[in-house]
Parts: sequence; C-alpha cells; structure tokens
Amino acid sequence: MAAVQQLYRFSGLNGLARKISTNSQPILYSNWSSSCSWRVRIALAIKDIDYEIKPTSLLKTVSDNAYTEEYRKVNPLQKVPALKIDGHKLCDSVAIMHYLEETRPQPALLPQDPVKRAKVREIVELICSGIQPLQNSSVLELIGKEQSLKWAQHWIARGFQGLEQVLSQSAGRCCVGDDLTMADICLVPQVRNARRYKADLTPYPTINRLNEDLQELELFRATHPRTQPGCPPDLPKNN
Repeated sequence: MAAVQQLYRFSGLNGLARKISTNSQPILYSNWSSSCSWRVRIALAIKDIDYEIKPTSLLKTVSDNAYTEEYRKVNPLQKVPALKIDGHKLCDSVAIMHYLEETRPQPALLPQDPVKRAKVREIVELICSGIQPLQNSSVLELIGKEQSLKWAQHWIARGFQGLEQVLSQSAGRCCVGDDLTMADICLVPQVRNARRYKADLTPYPTINRLNEDLQELELFRATHPRTQPGCPPDLPKNN
C-alpha cells in the first residue's frame, strides 16, 4: 500500500499548527527548499489565507515525490509549487500570485499606479524568468556536478547586475516604493538561492539592504524554508 502523504495546516502568519486530514482548505504542494514554493507561501501569508500543505520531494528516492503519475495529474511539469484552490489547480508560482491578487485583491500585491505596477512585473520577470530558471536544480543536474556551481554563480551574477541597477532606481523601503509587492515576494527567495550557491553578493548594496529589511518581517520568517516540513533539523542558520 502506498504511503499516505502527510497534510499540514498553515494559518495566516501563525505557521505550522497541526497535522490534519480534512480537504476543506486550499492545498499547496510545496518543497521546503524550493524558492518558487516560498514565493507562494509568502503570498498566501500576505493574503491571510489558511491552507493545507503537502510536502512534495524533488528527489525520486523519497516518498511523496514530484515524479509520480499521481502528482503529474496535479502538475503536468512535475515541479513545485502547485495549488488547489477554489476548485482549480494552478501550477506556476507567478500565475498563482496573480490569481490570488485577482480573486482576493486585498491586501494588494500590485500597486494601483500603472507605471509602478509595470515595474513590479518587470522585477518579477527578471527574477522568475531571467535568473532562477538558469540555476534550478533540474538544470544543474544536466550541467553536471563539476560545473554546476560555476554555472549557477555565473547566471546569478549576471542577473543580479541588472537587477541591482533596476532596484537602485525603483526601491524605497521595498523593491518598488514603500509598499510590499510581488517583487519583494520574489526577491527574498532568490537571494537565498544566491547564498546557497555561494554567489558573491557584495556588489549589490540595494539587493542586500532590501533582503535584510524584508526578512525582519514576520511573514517572511514564518514562511522561511527552516519552518517547513521536510527541512533538515541541522540546516545552517544562514541558509
């Protein structure tokens, strides 16, 4: 008999509450170390949406992994995250954030001003299309162990050079002005990725300032990979 996948409930900013067996809440298929999954956890926290979480491994040797036929029915690309909500299945972090914004517009993830709104989307795409996919674990596996670190560092540096220039002109207390947006949701997990791959972050003062300030917010701490089911208990504090 197949193992029963554990369900966990997360409630707003209160973090992990208890294991449950009900299907009444939205269900997030998430991996503790995935930056894309972290984006969605942050967005759900901002919107104060209670949800259940199904830890989904990216390792084929672990049960409840993303490469089963059962999970393919949830996410055809067999990646994380995926979200079951309102009777629908969504399987891309940016699409999920836009759906949450359009169906639950407050608190807002996008500014009302059209120029600022476009700038937020620009930053989201710089990170989610121009940086993160190039250092994704599936890509690094194909590059090979000997070259993967160098590859990740190269593309993170190239992306952060452009991102720093954009943020130096758009940032206030947050990535675009002083209000929390999708851009901030995407920035913090990507900085964690950069640190995981030992990228040199000293040339990016705006990125570093924003990341440090944002991580002081409870919603980033409560949704951090260290708080997630499946996270190794001995994970270094700076990861």
